[in-house]
Amino acid sequence: MKTVNKTVLIVLGWIVGLSAFAAGQAKPNILLIVADDLGWADVGWHGSALKTPHMDSLVKAGVELDRHYVQPVCTPTRTALMSGRWTSRWGPHVLNPSNLRAFPPGTTTLAVAMREAGYETFLAGKWHLGSLPKWGPNHFGFEHSYGSLAGAVDPASHQYRKGPYLKSWHRDGTLLDEEGNATELIAKQALEWIGRKHDKPWFIYVPFQAVHIPIDAPERYKNLYGGQSDDVRRYGGFVSQLDAKIGEFVSLLEKSGQRDNTLIVFTSDNGGTPVTANGYVGDTPPLKKAVSSNLPLRGHKAQLYEGGCRVAAFANWPGKLAPRKVTAPMHAADWMPTLTKIAGWKPAGDPRFDGVDVWPLLTGADANPPPRTIYIPLPKAAAVLDGEWKLIVSAKGDPQLFHITADPCEKENLAGSNPEKVQSLQAKLAELRRADVTELPADLKGEAP
Repeated sequence: MKTVNKTVLIVLGWIVGLSAFAAGQAKPNILLIVADDLGWADVGWHGSALKTPHMDSLVKAGVELDRHYVQPVCTPTRTALMSGRWTSRWGPHVLNPSNLRAFPPGTTTLAVAMREAGYETFLAGKWHLGSLPKWGPNHFGFEHSYGSLAGAVDPASHQYRKGPYLKSWHRDGTLLDEEGNATELIAKQALEWIGRKHDKPWFIYVPFQAVHIPIDAPERYKNLYGGQSDDVRRYGGFVSQLDAKIGEFVSLLEKSGQRDNTLIVFTSDNGGTPVTANGYVGDTPPLKKAVSSNLPLRGHKAQLYEGGCRVAAFANWPGKLAPRKVTAPMHAADWMPTLTKIAGWKPAGDPRFDGVDVWPLLTGADANPPPRTIYIPLPKAAAVLDGEWKLIVSAKGDPQLFHITADPCEKENLAGSNPEKVQSLQAKLAELRRADVTELPADLKGEAP
């Protein structure tokens, strides 16, 4: 039997996969929303007292993603989301929050692939995959972009931390000084773009700064938590502001007749944080006490426990995705192979995805998927999820092993009683690490981190 070229198989797989979207059927619009530092227990559908009625409605009418994994911090998650690959495939600098350019020039990102598939592309919000204009989203597939190039910013001043990336608020790579609340401005730009007359299907990526430190919101949202502490009013107001903006997106889609042909995907970039300190330039004071919660999950942002990397997420598309809960594990890296297949993208070569197409999971066509492996790397630690098990390794301590399906709150470390399982997962981790890029790209050496 003749050997079939791997690239040919991949391209054929893409073509076959398009059968779900018959010839002549309009390609869907895609609205991808990412919250920043939203805790597992900060949303209504997980029992929170914080008010998220719009997202709760989308979850009730859509697909709740119960085991949606991300990286424990922001830049790494965004790197996986925009590439379909494990974060460590791009270098050591993107394993932490980073202001350096994440991808080499010419990389086929999610936005590049969507444009190749005939989509209009727009970003409104936080990029954090290169905090200088020369590294901005317009160089990586987005026709237009608006928001902050760097990480979270003060909601009023729109400024980052002191240093070379202090000012990164921009439109299409041109730095701006603007007045107004950052979340309101981002939502306004997204709404204006969604409401335009479009000759093509569109892909809009809205990575909010909400609800990352610095934490504050307009009074109308804080007033939803009247009589409670200032910390609860500010954080709760911030969460409800995020929810209200999503509600405005849905309302406009309905009024403009686009709702039935728009897939909405929502995720947080990592779990909630207990940190209250505010190192950003502006007048927003720090909280006195953290309000965000990941309970009953263990851990928080920057940790490999579930509270750091398992997040609130859902997908909603009326008439295409029936209400259900998906309990199979997924990762942020899955969205590029999934969305590009829906869009009809035909890759010229092997995209080398680590993520997988999860559309059959979302539709229920694959109700019992085979066990899969998910790799979550950090600079000096990593987690591997493999079937029913999760291994956490760190340079600072002994391996930790959890039967994650039976013990999702990671209460019992089984490493001591299951040495063979630890050994097999360590071997799997070593194999995964073989494809990592461990050196900083030469042209980034000397750049401010």
